[in-house]
Amino acid sequence: MTARSDAEFTRTPHTVAEAIELIEAAGKPADLFGRDAARRYRRLAKLTHPDAQAGDMRTTAAFARLADLWKRHSQVCGPVVARGDLANLYQVGGGLLKLPRNPADNDLMDREAAGLRALARRVPDRLSAYFPRLAETQRVHDPRTGAERRGNVLGALDGFVSLAEIRYRQPGGVDPRDAAWIWRRLLVALGAAHQAGVSHGAVIPEHVLIHPADHGLVLVDWCYSGQPGVPLPAIVGRYRDWYPPEVLSRRTSGPAVDIWLATSCMTALISGRMPKPLGAFARGCQIAHEARRPQEAWQLLAELDDVLERLYGPRKFRPFAIPA
Repeated sequence: MTARSDAEFTRTPHTVAEAIELIEAAGKPADLFGRDAARRYRRLAKLTHPDAQAGDMRTTAAFARLADLWKRHSQVCGPVVARGDLANLYQVGGGLLKLPRNPADNDLMDREAAGLRALARRVPDRLSAYFPRLAETQRVHDPRTGAERRGNVLGALDGFVSLAEIRYRQPGGVDPRDAAWIWRRLLVALGAAHQAGVSHGAVIPEHVLIHPADHGLVLVDWCYSGQPGVPLPAIVGRYRDWYPPEVLSRRTSGPAVDIWLATSCMTALISGRMPKPLGAFARGCQIAHEARRPQEAWQLLAELDDVLERLYGPRKFRPFAIPA
């Protein structure tokens, strides 16, 4: 295919053939859409719409490609709804586009996409709600710098709040009876992920979302994920002191790391309201020697249930409300 100059790409097409030629030659949205992007899209769509060119396969293919390029272009135009460790989340239709602020973190977006695809394939449907839904991946060209950023389009999670937000609103700690269902569900999520051969690598309060009314939980931000035993690509700097010793020495990943970090989340959430039996359970989950630390989240869940039953009796639903 012959390379085209910017002037050629920005010229106004007057015929179907010219429109098709421009669409086929465009490698990215920025090649096709300038400042007046909406007007240009409408012009190209009018010329290549299948209703106007019935039966022409090349025109139909060009229209489909135009729609894809426009979708990728328009997705970066939504408002920023949240800012994470590495990326911003933009509102895009019924979902969220997660884009790294620094293109150097593109590999972590790829890692998240790979982890979520593995979970979608291997986790039973009844447990899939514990993980974000990856709708698609995107390559977004930044017209200001020329850099390409790779992003993930994720399903929206309405009504969810992070454990970090709960800690902020309840600095004195959450009632252990309310924290119990969160701890249980976090172990379920980890058990399902580990059984699927995926370790999270960054179980911190910002990455654990709960739905207070429905008692739902979703473990988000799989940018640090990978197969057990593969070194972590990075750590969350502000939580450096939360990681187990083996991560700081050689960045080891695996179920034992996830279990350690999940325990830190829960002990911080309960804070000074921790009952002694639950505190003993937590200390058992954070043995410094990695080989002696629990490796099976499913087994830990059964042990946690025993502790909770001794403390509070049979499980029952407790309404949970977060202070405004």
